[in-house]
Amino acid sequence: MAQQLLQERTPAGYAAVTAYAQRHAKEDAGALAWLVVGYGHVLDHDYAKAIDPLNRARARAGDLGDYVSYYLGSSYLQVGRSAEAGAALAEFSTNYPDSLLGKDAHVVYAGALMAEGRAADAAALLEKDRVPQRADVELGLGRAYAATGQTEKALAALRNVYYRMPTSPEADTASGELRKLGAAIPPVTLADRRTRADLLAKGKRYADAAEEYRGLLDEVPPADRPSVLLALATALQKSGRNKDANQILGSTPESTPEIAAQRLYWLAEVARSSDDIDGFLRLQGQLRQAAPTSPWLEQSLLAAGNMYLLKKDYDRAIDAYREMQQRFPNGTRASYAHWKVAWLSLRQGRKTEAEQGFEEQIALYPASGEVPAALYWRARLAEEDGEPAKAAAYYQKLSERYRNFYYAELARQRLKVLAPVSDPVHYALLDRVPPLNIPGKVTTDEPPVDDLHVQKAHLLENGGLVDFAVRELQAANEQDGNWALAETARLYQDSGRFDRAIEVMKHGVPNYFAVDVPELPRTYWEALFPKAYWGDLKRFSTQNELDPYLVASLIRQESEFNPNALSRANAVGLMQLLPITGKKVAREVNLHHYNPSQLFTPTVNLQLGTRYFKAMVDKFGSFEYALAAYNAGSDRVQDWLAEGKYRDPQEFVESIPFTETREYVQAILRNANVYKQLYGTP
Repeated sequence: MAQQLLQERTPAGYAAVTAYAQRHAKEDAGALAWLVVGYGHVLDHDYAKAIDPLNRARARAGDLGDYVSYYLGSSYLQVGRSAEAGAALAEFSTNYPDSLLGKDAHVVYAGALMAEGRAADAAALLEKDRVPQRADVELGLGRAYAATGQTEKALAALRNVYYRMPTSPEADTASGELRKLGAAIPPVTLADRRTRADLLAKGKRYADAAEEYRGLLDEVPPADRPSVLLALATALQKSGRNKDANQILGSTPESTPEIAAQRLYWLAEVARSSDDIDGFLRLQGQLRQAAPTSPWLEQSLLAAGNMYLLKKDYDRAIDAYREMQQRFPNGTRASYAHWKVAWLSLRQGRKTEAEQGFEEQIALYPASGEVPAALYWRARLAEEDGEPAKAAAYYQKLSERYRNFYYAELARQRLKVLAPVSDPVHYALLDRVPPLNIPGKVTTDEPPVDDLHVQKAHLLENGGLVDFAVRELQAANEQDGNWALAETARLYQDSGRFDRAIEVMKHGVPNYFAVDVPELPRTYWEALFPKAYWGDLKRFSTQNELDPYLVASLIRQESEFNPNALSRANAVGLMQLLPITGKKVAREVNLHHYNPSQLFTPTVNLQLGTRYFKAMVDKFGSFEYALAAYNAGSDRVQDWLAEGKYRDPQEFVESIPFTETREYVQAILRNANVYKQLYGTP
C-alpha cells in the first residue's frame, strides 16, 4: 500500500494507508504509515496536509525520528510557521548525530532562524557545512550574511552558487538575491563570468552558454577574445544555429596555432552539418596543412569517416579512418578507426587486407572493444581459407575470454560444426589478448543486522521509501563488507524497480559479460536479468511465436523493465512503443476503448509490443533484421539489406552503420543467451 501510494498518490491510496495508520496507532508500524502519508503530501507539495500525519508519526518514530522531524520541519517552514519549524529541528544534530539528513535539516533550520530574525545564528550554523560544497548551503549562507549586513561574505556565497554551480536549481534564486544587493555589488570578475559560461556549456545548456559568451566579448582583453569567440561559435553550432556560428567563426582572428586549428575544425563542422561537403573537405585540407598533429584534425577525420560511412562511400570512409589511425595511433578512437578500415575492406571484397587488418587489431589494440569482433571474423576467414586449426584457436580464445559476449556465443556455435582438431596449434598473437582481471569467484556476506543504517533501511523499505533505504545501505557499506550491492539490488527488485536494480549491478560489476555464470552470485545475475512481468510476457510472446527470453532481452535493452519509461522520441513503456504504433496495433488485435495512456500498463504494452515485433520478424524473416528494424526503422533496414550480399545475418549486423543500432542488436541477442543459461527452458 505504501509503495503504491508513493508512486501514484491517489485519494484511494491516501485513504488506504491512513486507515492502516489509524488501526495501528499504538504500534511502530502505525508511525511508519503516518510518515508515508506525510511524505506523500510533501511530494505533492501539499505541505499543509503533510503536517498532521507527520506529527502523528512523532511519538513512535523510533529509529526513523530524523526523517519525521526533517519533513515536519520542512513542511512547517513551507507554510510559513517558522517558529514550529525551528522547534522541530532545533535539536536535530543532538538527537540524530548520525543522520544522513544532517545538512538538509540545517538548511531548513537556517531558513526558520532567518524567518525569526536570527540571521547570525543561521550563518553560524551553515558555516559548519561548507565542505563539501552544496548549492543549497551556499544559497542559505548568502541570504543569512546579507541579512546581517555582511555584504562581502554574502556576495562570496551567492556568487559561488551563480558562477560556479550554474546548472543547480539554486542558481536562478542566487541571481535574484544578488540583484537585491543592488549598488552594494562590486563588479564581478571576468574569470567568474567565463567559468559560468564554460560550466553551462559543459552542462549542455548551449543557448544559455552562448548568451554568457556573447556578453563577455566586449570586455575581455584582446588576447582572450579569440577563445571566447570560438566558445561562442561552438555553443551556437551545438544549439543548431549554424549560420550564426559561421558568422562568428568568420570574424575570429587566428591568434595562436591552437586557435587557428580549432577555428578551422568548427568551420568545417558547420559546413558538414549544412551538407556542404566540398566546403567541409576544403576546410579540412587547410586544417591538415596548418595543424597536421592537432587533435582537431583527429576529430575532423573521424567525422569524415563517419560521414562517408553513412553516405555508403566506403572507399573514402576507409581513407579517412586509415589516415586518422595512422596519424594518431594512440588516440582515444584509434582502435575504432582501425577496425572500420579492416571491416570495410572485407565488405569491399578485399579479403587479404581484411585478414591483415583483423590481426593488426588484436596486435595493436588488444584491450579494445573491437577485439571480440576481430577474433570472430578472422576465424571465419580462416574457415573459408581451409585453416580449421587456426579458426578453432581463435574461436576458443574468444569463447574463454569473452564468455557471454555476442561474438563468444557465435564462436561456440561455429566450434560445434568444425571438425575436431587433433593437433591444436598455438598462435602467439592470441597471447596479446589480456586476461580478465577479476579476483576469482565472487561471494557475498550477510548484511550486518546490528548496524543502525541497515536497520533503518529495512524500516524504510517496509514503508516503500526505497530511495531513502538505499542511501542508508550505502552509508552502512562505507563501514565494512561486500553485501551492499546484492542487498541494494534486492531492495529495488522487491519494490518493482527493476531498472534501478539493473543499473546498480551494471555499475558494481561492469565486466559481468566476460565471466562465466558460476563466477558471480546467482543474486547478481537475477538482478541483471530479471523475469519481470513474466506471466504476461511469456503469454504474449508465445501467442506471437516469439522466444520469451528474446522479448525479455528486448525489453531490458529498451526500458530495463521500467513500465513508466518515456523516451525523448515519446516512445512509451516496457517495449517503448510510439503512440501512433500502439494505436495501429491496438486496432489489429481488436483492443477496444484503447487510449495512449494504456501503453504505461505492462499488460497492454506487452500485448501490443510483442505483436508489433512479430510483424517485424514476419516481414524480414530474421531476428537480426527485425531487431534492427525495431530500433532504426524498417526503411533503413531495407536500405542496408540492399547494399549487397552478406554471408549471413551476423555480417549484416556488424555492417550496420549506426553504432547504436549495431550494439542494440548484438546486446539483445547476447542477453537472450544469458537468459537461457540462467533459467533454462522458458
